[in-house]
Amino acid sequence: MVPRDTHKILLITLSNIGDAVMTTPVLEALHNRYPQATVDIVTDARARELFTHCPYAGKLVLKDKQAGWRGTLALLKQLRRTPYELIVDLRTDGLTLLLRTRQSLTRRHSQPPGQHAVERHFGVISRHIDSTRIPPARIWLSPAEQTFADQQLSGLPGQRWLALGPGARWPPKCWPSRQFEALVNQCQAGFDAVILLGDHTEQAACQHLKERLRLPVINLAGNTDLLQAAAVLFRVKLFVGNDSGLGHIAAAMGTPTVTLFGPGDPARYHPWHPQARWIQSSTGNIEDISVAAVAAEVMA
Repeated sequence: MVPRDTHKILLITLSNIGDAVMTTPVLEALHNRYPQATVDIVTDARARELFTHCPYAGKLVLKDKQAGWRGTLALLKQLRRTPYELIVDLRTDGLTLLLRTRQSLTRRHSQPPGQHAVERHFGVISRHIDSTRIPPARIWLSPAEQTFADQQLSGLPGQRWLALGPGARWPPKCWPSRQFEALVNQCQAGFDAVILLGDHTEQAACQHLKERLRLPVINLAGNTDLLQAAAVLFRVKLFVGNDSGLGHIAAAMGTPTVTLFGPGDPARYHPWHPQARWIQSSTGNIEDISVAAVAAEVMA
């Protein structure tokens, strides 16, 4: 058992945006159990930003999966400079075996309380921390992100704002744009405006969607970083989107979500939030999800 006055912890987290967000309940639980500890975090360049403003995070150490064995050796050299009292490895790729620590926790002896990814991550630490009270996912913001969101949204009418994430990195995960259009037009009585979010590769598609919607729309695709998007999502009434990082960010900000799944396992990967809803096509083809079915979840 690691003493409560532990001062130095290493958390080895995951790479993809949504996966990294789903490790934050473990980070929160470690802080609650060891409040005096600084937690160094191994992450990658895509997810690093999510931990920037965490008040108890120490060093953010980048792991580059494309760097090969030389990159792994450089990472080991950097991490071995610190004698950690506890290492929590949510990747379990063998890195922990080569580091100095009083105790390490990995998936090898995990006792997950359920099958959701958050519960599986929590199973790694469940021998030390009560797994019946898993914290919510969390993202930490600075005043700069809050100001950005206020400025960007200041021109929108009302406050019943619907955020959409119509993109995803893999085309089979993308509900067609025409169906997002039909959804908004069908549910427009419940909202005052629409906010479109995504990365720079989705900017043109979001602009095309914007031009076909009847409600006032702002297209922020390609114009926010992750934390700015989180600040925007904190201010909306609801997020609807494909299975991507944006849904997990919205849930971490306490915003209700409706996530659309074609392929994938929603029971395991839906956003971690009590007001997270999801729909999956029975055929595995996301295009088969009907607008009526999504509208019913939205209006619920």
